[in-house]
This record gives sequence, structure tokens and C-alpha cells, in this order.
Amino acid sequence: MSHQQTAAILEAVPDFLTEEIDAGPPQDDHPMALLLEEFDDSYVNQPQQGDIRHGVVVDKRAGELLIDIGYKSEGIVTGREVDRLEGDFKEMTIGDEVPVYVMREDRDGNLLLSISRARAESDWKHAEELLESQDMFTGSVSGFNRGGVIVKIGQVRGFVPASQLSSESQSRQLTEGEPDNRWMKLMDAELRMKVIDLDRRRNRLILSERVAIREWRREQKERLLESLEESTVCDGVVSSLADFGAFVNLGGADGLIHLSELSWGRISHPKEVVSIGEKIQVMVLNVDRERKRIGLSLRRLLPEPWETVPDRYEVGQIVRGVVTKLVHFGAFARLEGDTIEGLIHISELTERRITHPSEVVTEDQGLELRIIRIDTDKRRMGLSLKQVSPEEESVEFDWEPVPLEENEANADNSAADNSAAENSAAENSVEAAAEDQAEADSEQAGPAEAPEAARVVA
Repeated sequence: MSHQQTAAILEAVPDFLTEEIDAGPPQDDHPMALLLEEFDDSYVNQPQQGDIRHGVVVDKRAGELLIDIGYKSEGIVTGREVDRLEGDFKEMTIGDEVPVYVMREDRDGNLLLSISRARAESDWKHAEELLESQDMFTGSVSGFNRGGVIVKIGQVRGFVPASQLSSESQSRQLTEGEPDNRWMKLMDAELRMKVIDLDRRRNRLILSERVAIREWRREQKERLLESLEESTVCDGVVSSLADFGAFVNLGGADGLIHLSELSWGRISHPKEVVSIGEKIQVMVLNVDRERKRIGLSLRRLLPEPWETVPDRYEVGQIVRGVVTKLVHFGAFARLEGDTIEGLIHISELTERRITHPSEVVTEDQGLELRIIRIDTDKRRMGLSLKQVSPEEESVEFDWEPVPLEENEANADNSAADNSAAENSAAENSVEAAAEDQAEADSEQAGPAEAPEAARVVA
């Protein structure tokens, strides 16, 4: 049939038939349109490898889970993926919602899923957020090697190099034994950390405790400086020692106990009173918010020894002491079992004439001494070595101060200088030192009464 014949036949079709043909069924209800819509939805919702979906457990079998993720068929979690779940697999029940990672389809067309991979992807994303925000977090040490420790963020293993551990953590390392076990004491320890490096392709996640602790302490110090008030009592831990004092951690911020505020007695190093790691109570002396410094005291929470001296000692009493220092005008001795020090004037060391105390006593030497003077107001005690065992029993002693000649002024000046040197770091001692010096100068210049033999600085 030619084209002309075909055209003639079409023209012969009645108009009412062509209108019906043109109208046809509604477009939305056309079977082909419905099939196309179903195809489009199926294609759009089709899971792709690497997708993370949320599914529901619909069946649980031995070593296998069926997960509904809204696809035409359920996905399967099986084999090694189940083994990686360990205890979580036993706790899962039908109806539980779980995130899953789409892996691939097997030969039978089953969609293989992984719950552990989905969790790891979520953990990596969380680690990336921590790196971007630089927020601190707390994690537990799950492993170690000679180079550092391992801390997990979820299921992602992060590494904390030894150089990124805090000084407190580093102090806990083992110095003996195998090098691989040097961080054994940190196992299961809770550490505060920050993410400092992340490379997903290389499966690299580097953490730092040192950076986190430094920032945390700075924040804590700001809070403490705002909240601390003078004369308040705080609990702390001795964090480090120096020649000039001890540093105490008050909960993230360190304060300093100066050497002069550690003890009422004279000490040469803080280790004589405290040790690193020791828990103590301290009093806040001052807070310098501009320089961000906190001054502390330990001795002010202890009884002041001179307040109880009249109850414990009396003139004429025999005591035992240890020589602590030799000066040209005499020797200082600390009473045994006490922080009180007294002065043995050079004239009270022996009956014979000497030019220096070293001719009779030495430092650290233990002696039997007699108390010949107590002045609690000026914190002074006079001691005598020669009056402990007088050579002539018939001689009576009233244990009163013995007059001196030219040595009295030098003794007062030297004693005042020693007192000022010992207490220069303590704020409450400046006026006392100045008063002693003024008194010594006035006694040296004026005629007054007979000078006293035993002027001492406790």
C-alpha cells in the first residue's frame, strides 16, 4: 500500500472516532507511566556501595542478621561482620534500629551490609568534627607500644605519641623491663585529649594529651582566679618542687608555696616538708589576676610553735638540741622534736675564752642545753651549753641573762639580719624585721641597762 492510499484511508475515518482516539486514557493512569514511576523510585532508592543507611533488624539467625533498609529485599550481615560485633550481636533483637554500611551484592543478588563499618564511618566523621572544632574529649587507653598509647574514638584507633603525653602520664612510665612495656601503667587510664592530625586515606588519627591538658589548665586557672579569695582553704596535690618553693595543683591550676611559707621552722629545701604527689591543704595568701599567680601557705594552717612555748618550756629547763648554724657571735640550735630555734651565745658555749663557736661545736651536733631566756613576743630563746653541768656545784645560778660587753650590739644586729633574711618572702614578716633592726640600733647607740646575753631569732 502506498503512502497516498494510507493517507486516504485515514482521512476517511469519522471525526468522532479520531477524537476518541486522541483523548485516550488519562496520562497519570497510563500503565506505562506507572511502570516508569516505579522504575524511577527503585533506581533512586537503590543503595550504592559506600552508602550508610538506617535499617531495622527483621530476622536473627545463627551468625546472620537480616536488615530491612527500605529496598526491594533485605540486606544481610553475616560472616566476619558478625564476628566483629562480638557481644553486641547477642544483645540485638528483632525490631532494633541499626546503622549499616552498604558493601556489595553477592553472586546470588543478596545485598551485603556491615554494621561495624557503619559505626567506623560515623566515628571518623566524629573525629573530623573534633579536629575542626578543637574540642577536648576523654578516652580510655586500650593499648600501647614503645612509642606511645592507643585511645579509641568509638571504633577508630587513635595514637598518642609519647611526646604528646602529659608530664603526669610520662612520670608513670616503667624505667625497667622491656621497652615495649614502658606504658603498661597507663592501661585503661582515662586521658583528656584533642585531635591534632587526621588522614582518612592512611587510616591515621593522632591525638595529644599534652595540648589538651595545657588548654584545660588555662581554662581552669581562669575560673580559679575569678573564684579564689584570700584566706580561703583549698585541697591540692604537690605537682613539682623547686629550690624556692613547692607548686600545688588546685584542680587544673598551680599555686606556689614559697619556701618561707612551708614551715614555721627553717628549711633549706621543700622536700624536707612535702613530696611530689602528696595531697595537702593550703591557705590562699594572695591572688594576682593580672599576672595569673596564686600565692599559697602551708604553715599558716599549722599551730604557731611560739604560741605554745610558755606551756612547753621554762627558764632553767634542760633540753636537747641540734646545732643548725654557726655565726661569729654564737651558734643556733633547733630544739629536738620542734621547730623552735634558740641562740647559744659565744659566751655561753664554754668558760674559756674563744674567738669562734667552731672551736667548741659543729653543725648538726646534738647537745644538752639549758634554757636561760624566753621572749615569746620577739620569738627569741636564749640557750646555754656551759650552764648545763657547772664545774663547781656550790655555785648557784638564777638562770638570768648574763651581761655582755662589746659583743651584744653585734649579736643583736646579726640576729636581726638573719631574721629578715629568713622571712623576706613572707609578707607578714617585713615589719617585724624592721622593728628588730631599729631596736638593735637604739641599744647600740644608747647607754641603757646592762645588755642581755642571749638575743635570738627563732
